[in-house]
Amino acid sequence: QVQLVESGGGLVQAGGSLRLSCTASGRTFSNYVMGWFRQAPGKEREFVAWNGGSTYYADSVKGRFTMSRDTAKKTVYLQMDSLKPEDTAVYYCAAGEIRSSTWRTWPGKYDYWGQGTQVTVSS
Repeated sequence: QVQLVESGGGLVQAGGSLRLSCTASGRTFSNYVMGWFRQAPGKEREFVAWNGGSTYYADSVKGRFTMSRDTAKKTVYLQMDSLKPEDTAVYYCAAGEIRSSTWRTWPGKYDYWGQGTQVTVSS
């Protein structure tokens, strides 16, 4: 079992920044691909970024968001800069043993999820 706890969400004006954290406990952290997803009201959960040897971003956040991993702290981060109102959502981190990078953007391939943290960007 892996437990994931996110933190760092909040309210920010457009153009501002936030840093989300996700700390894992339980089984070996380094074995897992870590992903960030988000879900806005009335919309499906969508991929934001994954980290597992390399890092990959959704086009909508590329150049604005940076995902990093601190293996010693069992923590992944999502630095979000130049935030836009359309970035408003609940952000979730997830963990999974996903060998093929093809599947790492699919939420159904992740085994463990955090509780989510709200990010609200005002215009």
